[in-house]
Amino acid sequence: MDQSFMKTKKIFPLVLSMALPMALSMLVNSLYNIVDSFFISQISEKAMTALSLIFPLQNTTIAVSVGLGIGVNAAVAFFLGSGDRETADKAASLGLVLTLMHTLILMAVLLPINRWFLEQFTKDPEVLNYGVRYGRIIFSTVIVGQVGIIYEKLFQAVGQMRISMIAMMAGCITNIILDPIMIFGIGFCPEMGIDGAAIATVIGQAVTLIIYYVCYAKGMLGVRANVFLGLRSTKLTGRIYQVGIPAMLSNLLPSLMITVMNAILAAFSATSVLILGIYYKLQTFIYLSANGIVQGIRPLVAYNFGAGEPRRVRAIARTALAMTCFVMAVGMVLCLVCPAQLIGMFTTRAETVREGAAALRIISAGFIISGVSVTVCGVLEGLGFGARSFVINMLRYVLLILPLAFLLSRIFGASGVWNSFWITETAAAVISFIVYKRTMHGMVK
Repeated sequence: MDQSFMKTKKIFPLVLSMALPMALSMLVNSLYNIVDSFFISQISEKAMTALSLIFPLQNTTIAVSVGLGIGVNAAVAFFLGSGDRETADKAASLGLVLTLMHTLILMAVLLPINRWFLEQFTKDPEVLNYGVRYGRIIFSTVIVGQVGIIYEKLFQAVGQMRISMIAMMAGCITNIILDPIMIFGIGFCPEMGIDGAAIATVIGQAVTLIIYYVCYAKGMLGVRANVFLGLRSTKLTGRIYQVGIPAMLSNLLPSLMITVMNAILAAFSATSVLILGIYYKLQTFIYLSANGIVQGIRPLVAYNFGAGEPRRVRAIARTALAMTCFVMAVGMVLCLVCPAQLIGMFTTRAETVREGAAALRIISAGFIISGVSVTVCGVLEGLGFGARSFVINMLRYVLLILPLAFLLSRIFGASGVWNSFWITETAAAVISFIVYKRTMHGMVK
């Protein structure tokens, strides 16, 4: 399979062809997250609270797989760009081996601590019951999602965005269809409650993985992903983890942030904790779409950097920034125009809707400017500067926002936490721009 189009095709059509399929698939993925939460909220508000509390652990599994996938993606695309297909095969194969290793570690850690983690935030036996049941199913089947994501990143690395889009959308749509059937018991299926939501998630992931494997078996990937080859290619571990570990940590940071934010907000009310959980379900609709654009340009940046095309790298970054900011602007408008309707999808309590709508209006003030740091992090990962990307994300999710949220909450209450979002995004955007300019000046002259 020829990937030379990545350095010959005109920039805007190229970025659009790579980013649009991923943005659409991430849009569907975010829709699944919202629909899944909507159906769980119909069980009870306590079920929704349990889902919000367990989200950091669930996000940990995603962070590990996506982080490793980003490292493998950047390595494979770079070696293909430099014309070294043999090493690209080795990087892809090693990525599969490392995925299986990570899966065993995640299962060994997350299954035992599931209940203990939830007990740090609630003593409500009903909330604990919902969370433990959901987590037991999700964490015991984590291998399905882990392997699916590594294949996703491999297909993206070779420019096969349509296959990635089809596989991801098929899994999400399957999940959306199965959610009400398995949660409420429709037709042949018994009522399974929150267990049904978890099982539907796993089945959706399995559908995605099957599609990837069938396409791989038909030779549509273009590189080898073989466990035995991976076991003989461990010398590339450092090259993959150079980007992969910072990317994992970056993806773990939202979990840390939400955990600390929950602790801060719990001092005010359970309603504030619920609002934060609802916001993070809603914001996936916006940020996952923007992340789809970043996923599309990351292999382009790596390929063109490997091929010695610095001007194309800059042009790709500018085009991606414009597209990302447009997506974030659309999200901001939605949050300003109909915040009550958005919150109302997850709760009928008037107090929660009122406070949630006010929170959305405040937080959305930082959406557009956050496009700068989101895009810059993707470009830095494509160039192999995972540590720099991690520093920016560390500022966004820990070093700036958490002290701000704590201090402002002591002055303004829960609204101080909501204001910490846009203040942090503004500061992070300025720092991101400076890091990007210095990186490009030093490495891509």
